[in-house]
Amino acid sequence: MQTVVVGLSGGVDSSVAAYLLKQQGYNIIGLFMLNWEETDENGNCTAEQDFEDVKRVADKIGIPYYTVNYAKEYKERVFEYFLDEYKKGYTPNPDVMCNKEIKFGPFLEHALRLGADYIATGHYCKRVDRNGKAYLYKSFDKNKDQTYFLNQLNQNQLNKTLFPLADIDKTEVRKIASKLGLVTAEKKDSTGICFIGERNFRQFLKNYLPAQKGKIKDLDGNIIGEHDGVMYYTIGQRRGLNLGGKRGYADNRWFVVDKDVATNSLIVSCGDTQQLYSTGCIVTDFNWITDKLTNDFDCFVKLRYRQPDQTVHIHILENGNLELRFDVAQRAVTIGQFAVLYAQDGMCYGGGRISKLIK
Repeated sequence: MQTVVVGLSGGVDSSVAAYLLKQQGYNIIGLFMLNWEETDENGNCTAEQDFEDVKRVADKIGIPYYTVNYAKEYKERVFEYFLDEYKKGYTPNPDVMCNKEIKFGPFLEHALRLGADYIATGHYCKRVDRNGKAYLYKSFDKNKDQTYFLNQLNQNQLNKTLFPLADIDKTEVRKIASKLGLVTAEKKDSTGICFIGERNFRQFLKNYLPAQKGKIKDLDGNIIGEHDGVMYYTIGQRRGLNLGGKRGYADNRWFVVDKDVATNSLIVSCGDTQQLYSTGCIVTDFNWITDKLTNDFDCFVKLRYRQPDQTVHIHILENGNLELRFDVAQRAVTIGQFAVLYAQDGMCYGGGRISKLIK
């Protein structure tokens, strides 16, 4: 009997993933990862409640469970990256890095040391084996598909991973959990960055990166206001600029179009949204899940999670970076986020960091 170590998070998806694998005849071990130990402003630590739910689920479906502390690794590999990107004025994606550096890094290594043949998670995605290689495909539930967050996986990691929720949708997952009487059946899905949770984002960031006020400038360089710190704003943001009623401007719809960290300036546009659009971008450190391609090709791209697939032409540069040219100009493309490429059939080629915009 093959052994599978399932990453139990205390949510409904991983709970049902563990149950389905047990039904398929695998020997299941549940493993809860403690990645963040700090409490919120009310003194609560959600990890404690999550682990209580893990224990109840494991007891209900009849599997052993353990916990492992990766708080040190998470802080060094994910949280420091998160802070460093914000210091530079970029917008990081810690969920992508958590999968790369923790869930499919130390977690996988620990599971193999326990004698596991595979690990499994509650991600909505599909693994397809073909010609001796593992490929990552979109899940049956396109609304919940999470391949975007798994774009940094490699062949070794994919070959050792099972995704039990590949062919069912979220509604069915909750029905299964409810029928089993699992405590997670109606549990709210976690949203946002895991270590921030429901807290105010700005307030959280201030604890680690002191705010530095600066000037807000229009496209001509005129100073028209003051910001609280460029790190708190995102490209395309409209709210919270406090620029309403400015004289000399026909339109009071203001947008953030750029951040100049060197001068600590926030660049905004009034009414004209064209400045928000890019015709392409440069992607660095691209991770090929498939075989590395060396010739230019056309495919689909997601520039952020939940974005509908966009058609794009890929030009492979001599240094291995990718130049993406969008068929239709894209709004608010953001440096620091990941561009993830897909074939027409839903196969994920991989992804890389957006490092430069082409206007």
